[in-house]
Amino acid sequence: MDTSDTMDTSDTSDTDLTRWTISTVHTDMWADPDEDPREGGGPEVTDERGALLDALRHFRLTLELKCEGLDAEQLARRSVPPSTMSLLGLLRHMAEDERHFRRLAGEPSPRIYRTPDDREADWTGAVADPAVVEDARRRWKEEAEATDRFIAAAPDLGARLPDGGQLRELLTMQITEYARHCGHADLLRERVDGRVGQ
Repeated sequence: MDTSDTMDTSDTSDTDLTRWTISTVHTDMWADPDEDPREGGGPEVTDERGALLDALRHFRLTLELKCEGLDAEQLARRSVPPSTMSLLGLLRHMAEDERHFRRLAGEPSPRIYRTPDDREADWTGAVADPAVVEDARRRWKEEAEATDRFIAAAPDLGARLPDGGQLRELLTMQITEYARHCGHADLLRERVDGRVGQ
């Protein structure tokens, strides 16, 4: 079937964009290992809980780093069309996801952005407004801190959840969600200003 009349196959790449990094050790890294806050910044890992929390810390920091140094327009830019994703949208989405984690674990937590009429409001509401950026950053940090308190209060990662699963499974799912979206953030950021990062 010939779809050339209905499908846009134009190249949307920005030929003026140059890949760059501040790393002097590896050119495909976000920063030099000694300057990367994700490296060795957490508590010593001695058990399963520590390993899972360290992984969560690592990916949260990665998302934060991918958003640093950008203005509201750059954060809100949907740089990999036709996707509605933006770095600002990712902050809003992960704030929503932190709350969703606690909702699945049994805490009554209403949605932040999504509504029955707009299930993608975390993305669609990510507009180039400094107040929207500030709100997203604040809410994401607050929700992550609330999740950390929730996990700290759980005596056992094997605790059963309302759906019959275990807290460790839910925590692993949350880490996976961050890891997945940090990969998106790599591409989004590189398309915004050319900065590369693993």
